[in-house]
Amino acid sequence: MSFFENTRKPVGLGGKIMVAMMNLGHSPVARWGLRFLELTPDAKVLDCGCGGGANIKRLLKKCPEGIVKGIDYSPVSVEKSKKVNDAAIAEGRCAVLQGSVADMIFAGDWFDAVTAFETVYFWPDLPQCFREVYRVLKPGGTFLICNESNGDTDKDKKWTEIIGGMTIYTDTALKEYLEKAGFCQIQSHKNKKGWLCVTAQKRTSPVWITRQI
Repeated sequence: MSFFENTRKPVGLGGKIMVAMMNLGHSPVARWGLRFLELTPDAKVLDCGCGGGANIKRLLKKCPEGIVKGIDYSPVSVEKSKKVNDAAIAEGRCAVLQGSVADMIFAGDWFDAVTAFETVYFWPDLPQCFREVYRVLKPGGTFLICNESNGDTDKDKKWTEIIGGMTIYTDTALKEYLEKAGFCQIQSHKNKKGWLCVTAQKRTSPVWITRQI
């Protein structure tokens, strides 16, 4: 496995190095993306694909009376996230679990917000993952996706050639997947660096789909 494969699922020593690098390297795009997420001080937030836990720490600071949980399918990432947020875990304000976003153990209608920083590239079943995110969000809750690559240029293709199992999505493609999962109020934000942030809300009332015969 190449070193860059650790961006998908960090393992071993190379994975530990990559997780530490991502905590630093992804900081600018994460801080930019968080500008588009409004949270109350006591919000309950889930960070999917939490990596090294840097964004969990940011979310805990943003919600000083809230609870932040993280999930990642890499044991290396979970270990690092727990270490970075050990004080909040000891206070009962944080928990980090190993698992897949496609099949989460969390109760439905529980989180005020769900975040995904630099991670949806690697979700193998995006429609199922989005349905799970929708399930665990409270009605009216927000799902935030933040990517450093927006799929609009050929330069993005180099990463998909280097890293197996990586797919870079445009904002149009993400919107389509989100709508199919039931989300509404979908908004896209881009900057000159090519960063992409998409926010979507869980509907406050069920949508009844009728079929014409």
